[in-house]
Amino acid sequence: MQVRAGAGPRPQHARMDLPARDDDMHHQDEPGMTEACFLGPYGENDTLLEKLVVEFLRDHVYWRRNFHPEDPPPIPTSAAQRAGYQRMEARMRRELHQLSAALKRSVPFHSPRYIGHMVSDLLLPGLAAQILTLPYNPNNVSEDAAPVTADMEVQVGLQLARMFGYRHDPSRPDCAFGHLASGGTSANLQALRLALALKAFPVALRAARVPGLALPDDDHAAFNLAPAAGIVLLQDWQDWLAGLEPEARRHWQQRVQAQRLEQLGLAGFLQAHPELQVPVVLAPATAHYSWSKGMKLLGLGRAQLRAVPQHDMRMDAAALAEMLDDCARRRQPVLMVVGVLGTTEYGSIDPLDRICDARDAAAGRGLGTAVHVDAAWGGYLASLFRDPDGNLRSRDEVAAGFQAFPSPGVHAAFAALSRCDSITVDPHKLGYLPYGAGAFVCRDHRAMPLLAEGADYVFHSEGPADYLRHYRSLGRYTIEGSKPGAAAAAAFVTHRVLPLDHAGLGRLQAHSIRAAEAFHAAAERFSGAVSDICRATVPFAPDSNLVCLALNPAGNRELAVASAFVRELHRGLNSDPSQPLQVREYFGSVTTLHLDGLDHEDRKRIVDRLGLDPPAGEGDACLVILRHTLMNPYLIDHENGISYIHGYFEHLTTRVRALADAR
Repeated sequence: MQVRAGAGPRPQHARMDLPARDDDMHHQDEPGMTEACFLGPYGENDTLLEKLVVEFLRDHVYWRRNFHPEDPPPIPTSAAQRAGYQRMEARMRRELHQLSAALKRSVPFHSPRYIGHMVSDLLLPGLAAQILTLPYNPNNVSEDAAPVTADMEVQVGLQLARMFGYRHDPSRPDCAFGHLASGGTSANLQALRLALALKAFPVALRAARVPGLALPDDDHAAFNLAPAAGIVLLQDWQDWLAGLEPEARRHWQQRVQAQRLEQLGLAGFLQAHPELQVPVVLAPATAHYSWSKGMKLLGLGRAQLRAVPQHDMRMDAAALAEMLDDCARRRQPVLMVVGVLGTTEYGSIDPLDRICDARDAAAGRGLGTAVHVDAAWGGYLASLFRDPDGNLRSRDEVAAGFQAFPSPGVHAAFAALSRCDSITVDPHKLGYLPYGAGAFVCRDHRAMPLLAEGADYVFHSEGPADYLRHYRSLGRYTIEGSKPGAAAAAAFVTHRVLPLDHAGLGRLQAHSIRAAEAFHAAAERFSGAVSDICRATVPFAPDSNLVCLALNPAGNRELAVASAFVRELHRGLNSDPSQPLQVREYFGSVTTLHLDGLDHEDRKRIVDRLGLDPPAGEGDACLVILRHTLMNPYLIDHENGISYIHGYFEHLTTRVRALADAR
């Protein structure tokens, strides 16, 4: 490793007693494993990455030369001496140098001094695999354009399914299925598409008057089948078609297709079935704004997205059950219930077990609905809950080495993932992979053909060959057409190098949880240390590895003043491309706590702790707070005896006192 001249000495940090290191807590850890995972905050593994990139770039060049070695090279060896060649090289170098210089103003996500948004350093196996694959430029839209990486993407879906406890053997008829997307927003939209297609298909069968099937008695019952019952009916339809002669088969295919929501559009479908209402989606107030986008894009409308009350930043399952009861009484269809596994602001975990219980109870009253989990942030934490053999670990087994994680409710939520109908997870978040790699996974792949362009849902056979044959043409099922095969290669290789269990990728997740616990404890100490000038509190105890901090200068009672104080603090923690990067000691982020969205107990607890007056009205009920993402594996540096968490709070203390003096 080389250090540039003039870069200056490494910063000095106060040494302190640190928690026991990871391999002291888990004797099965291999010493040095974590150190080999990343390029490193100081670029420590530059030689390793360089060797990998050069080795496989050369290998790619040899592959090109050996494709048809009898072909003469169209670029002559003398080309480099020509004036046009040299001018082109000079232009490329100039623009690339300018790009390189401009990128130095980027946010230092790799550094343990960065604790802002949901991004950190990149895993070397994923980074190298992506760089290695880029020159081949596979397009995972179909196997014709990606004969290798399209299979890898399907395998990534099965790897994720295994981590969530879904059936992941393609020889099983009810095997799960997953694919990559550009991000969590696209994956959530895919969940909405699938749920709507499955809800509407039984109605189309009734409208087409298909004989020989056990169809529901009326459109309302057909539109409110539980997802599993809808899949059974779809299978019965496919089996019935398979027994027909080709001409009759085509006739019934076309007849049903003409009645499908995807053919008629939402307005035409509802006009043809006046008994039905536009279905609603029930989601917690903490749900990501992508759900609003999805409702608009599908034509359901933002008004059909209903907020479920919450307590302590987690969905109130009892309130959900009441809302489902009310929908059943009013014959209001529910497309899906959304649970969140790691909210964007607080990392909170909704009670998925109780959400699934409420769904099952509603289905018993004739109100079938899907449960989708938005685990874009917290999905990879599921690796901590899996043994290498795929079995679920007990709470005591998971809790070894942590102070409080997981709570009984959090363990129950992760255990309930296998009961949910579909899941969103982002490899580019806690999977430590390059943007953009989100993923969608559904529990039973037999519903997926309803999304296929070309209506190949009419036939379905069992067996691994058929499973892969269907999904190698990924573009027929996904929102995106062209899809980067390099992202699939990065995820596939990473999951092979670091399997999705507690002994593999779970080790990195464990680092992040321990960092969050240390940060939470440090925040409590900080609150006491600055109590003479400022009130500080963690508004919601973390379920995972996000921790927020609310602050209010001593003596202030106004929400607006407290928010302005935090905004001023954040000005010293955000990225400012007009200044040298090194002037920032630490990087953080902010979010807004909407007090009017909290229940009375939570709202009173927070304003009392901060010494604030209750909000006068809904428009005044916003509080800006600091938000911290604790995913960098080197926040606690055992090698050098450094805690960047301790350093951050020392810096924050200095900033708070300076602002208090200025006031």
